[in-house]
Amino acid sequence: MHLVRGGRGPAMLLVHGLLGSHSTWGGVAAALAADHEVIAPDLLGHGASDKPLGDYSMGAYAATLRDLLDELGVDEVTAVGHSLGGGVALQLAYLFPQRVRRLVLVSSGGFGREISVLLRAACLPGARWALPLLAGGWVQRPTETVAGGLSRLGLHGGPDLVEAWRGFASLADAASRRAFLATVRSVLDLGGQVVTAQDRLSRLAGVPTLIVWGDRDRVIPVEHGRLAAELVPQARLEVFAGAGHFPHLDQPERFVALLHEFMAATPADRAAPTSPQPPLSLPAGPSARPALTSDADPTPGDSGPVPPTG
Repeated sequence: MHLVRGGRGPAMLLVHGLLGSHSTWGGVAAALAADHEVIAPDLLGHGASDKPLGDYSMGAYAATLRDLLDELGVDEVTAVGHSLGGGVALQLAYLFPQRVRRLVLVSSGGFGREISVLLRAACLPGARWALPLLAGGWVQRPTETVAGGLSRLGLHGGPDLVEAWRGFASLADAASRRAFLATVRSVLDLGGQVVTAQDRLSRLAGVPTLIVWGDRDRVIPVEHGRLAAELVPQARLEVFAGAGHFPHLDQPERFVALLHEFMAATPADRAAPTSPQPPLSLPAGPSARPALTSDADPTPGDSGPVPPTG
């Protein structure tokens, strides 16, 4: 598993979303590494990580992250998950509660059926044959053409446009497309999201939880964030006015300041349950690393790539 890791302080695990990679966090990761140990992996099937045949469910992703933390010698983290990564962070907290001290859910999946029609289209029977054409076209078309197409599909401009373009351009090879379809179909159908956390959110009592959303998110509506804030005991909701699906990129300074404030305001000692909980249901000691480094050029003492769990 490819990752970047750096900084000194309490450990923070950054989990990107569908079609993303560690680079989805932009300058946020480096800013957080000023006073935290930041671990930002590429999930299996994404970025520079392997794209093996196998299980791409959120439970499998959570188990792989648990194995990664074991390999790195990190006992507990503040898990920060964006979009699909929010669902993975929730799954990590449910299955391995002793590993998650705090949760930060950014435009997270798992709180309702509604999701962009563009992602639901990946569940169509012919998607595997259409994706090579879509990916190739996105690489070659002018930005203005791509921007117009995304706007018609309801995507907010700015970071939403850039990250969607990068994401679909990453599907140029067959292994990436296969992993993308396997991931999408483990969490979506043509009607929307099929994995729900709603019946488990009360079990996050004792886990400090921050929910961040953009009020212009057209991938997963902000109403999901408001619902989650009602269901998670003592959760804090922050809605970024004018931001889309990537509020941490739309307003990075505000996002970093918010996380610093949240970390400072929540207890260092965890009161979360320590017994594993069932997976999400279907339908409905800090190390000294002064800078972020990639596992392609590991800092002494870093582990190598982590194999997928079976």
